[in-house]
Amino acid sequence: MNKNKLSLFFAILISGIVICEAQETEIGTEEVTVVKPYAPSVSDAFKIKSVPGLIDSIVRKKKRINYSIFSVPVASTFTPAKGRAAGVEKAQPEELFNSYASVGLGNYNNALVDFYTSREIDRGNQRLDIGLNHFSSRGDIEETPLNTDFYNTDLAGYYTKNDRNYSWGANLGASHQLYNWYGLPENVTDPLVIEGIDEKQQYYTLEAGAHLKLKDSPFKNGEIQLRRFWDEVESAENRLIFQSVLEFPVTEENLTIAAGVDYLGGSFENALISDVQNLGGINYGFIQANISPSLNIIRDNLTLKLGANIMYGLDTENSESNFYIYPAVSASYRLLDEVAIAYGGVEGELRQNSYHGFVSDNPFLAPAVAIQPTDHQYDAYVGLKGQLLPNLSYNIKGSYSAENRRPLFKLTPQNGFRNDEKGYFYGNSFELFYDDIKTLGIFGELNLDINRNFSLGVNAEVFDYDTETDNPAWNLPNIQGSLSLDYQIGEQWFLGANLFYVGEREDLNAQVVQNVQPEDFPATLVQLDGFFDANAHVGYRFNNQLSIFAKASNLANNQYQRWANFRVQGFQILAGATYKFDF
Repeated sequence: MNKNKLSLFFAILISGIVICEAQETEIGTEEVTVVKPYAPSVSDAFKIKSVPGLIDSIVRKKKRINYSIFSVPVASTFTPAKGRAAGVEKAQPEELFNSYASVGLGNYNNALVDFYTSREIDRGNQRLDIGLNHFSSRGDIEETPLNTDFYNTDLAGYYTKNDRNYSWGANLGASHQLYNWYGLPENVTDPLVIEGIDEKQQYYTLEAGAHLKLKDSPFKNGEIQLRRFWDEVESAENRLIFQSVLEFPVTEENLTIAAGVDYLGGSFENALISDVQNLGGINYGFIQANISPSLNIIRDNLTLKLGANIMYGLDTENSESNFYIYPAVSASYRLLDEVAIAYGGVEGELRQNSYHGFVSDNPFLAPAVAIQPTDHQYDAYVGLKGQLLPNLSYNIKGSYSAENRRPLFKLTPQNGFRNDEKGYFYGNSFELFYDDIKTLGIFGELNLDINRNFSLGVNAEVFDYDTETDNPAWNLPNIQGSLSLDYQIGEQWFLGANLFYVGEREDLNAQVVQNVQPEDFPATLVQLDGFFDANAHVGYRFNNQLSIFAKASNLANNQYQRWANFRVQGFQILAGATYKFDF
């Protein structure tokens, strides 16, 4: 037996002994208690936040590859179908005309004539506009013994020329007005006296002007106006106004400088009504020069204007002069986009008063009044405006102003000593009373635009006056308001209405007494009731050229007094036609 066989023998022997011992061992049972069920979970994987850098000793540049296409034509029998655009119904453009004329007639012998034409020259680079307007009445007012006729005629022409870098224009105008001092007090009842009164007054105006605008220049625009105004009682007035505007960029803003000169000179042939005798006339003359720098700042929702009005005033008749500096600051801020915009400011000026301006406000003015400028020290205001809805806007404002020498209309005293050619000294005309007044005002407005065919607006204003003389603010109302309506019904019909209310006012009926100062004349207070007036109009369009209309005024037929002793006409109706054409 060799070594290999001997080794195999011993291995088999040992394995047998081990197996025998293993078979003799007993295996018992055991309990395994699971305390917690197995709940596998997946842990979050964390990405590498840093971008690995490339470290290479050799960085090869990308090789530019040029592509070329070998085009081979391929025969095709495909034919695309032609598409057709969807039809859109186009609105027919409105036909425009360069001229129109309106004519109307009504009760009280009222007459209306309105004409306008506009001609383009040189392909629209030049334009000539001419307008004529006339409105008159020859009716009588009940319980008014004097004539109440009036008429107002205006004729104006404008020429403009537009060039690449500038534009300029000129204008001419003339007007003629006729009114009567028909507002006699109740105590003037003598038929002989009334028969001898010449109550007619006529006003005439001639105007000329020119303007120039430059586009790429610090000088933005300049304007000059000349006016001659006179009446039938040999009163006359001249006025010359020149204004210019320059603009310079300052960093991101613009600096604007407005400068100008205003000359006013005139005379009255008669003396003041408070004078017992008509011994001499009145001469007046004023020169004002102004320079108004302002800086406009726009920042997101904020718009700010910082400026001042620096003015010099000269009284040429009395050789008196003075310098004035007024604030000119305004700002607005968008609180909620278009819903709420807060605004405010403080502004002032030296206001040039004129005979022409006073007659425009009250045509029954006496042809002998004192003309003075008004020192409007400041007008401070703050308000809120915006759109509550896309078609509903509002505006609320509070203001407080201070004015020195503010003119107020007041009845002229009855002067039984005068024998002027014209009969305006019976307490049937108005004079000017100057007072220093502080005014507190509150204003509110709503405008509704449902669509292009309907609009409605209403506003109201309340005032409180504090005068230096402790007199009432003559003929100034404490409350006033208005309502306006315009409605386009279809393509043919249109209508509108206007209603307004003016509150109570106060005036003074005085009597001239010899050797007594005007403020000591015996007088009685006149209380004027508030009045409400309603006007309406309706029209029908036959076509683009011809339409008819009807206007009704004073629908309540209330012969209220707009001025003391001056009653207005009752219910008025006027009908006419308008024709558009090319001329």
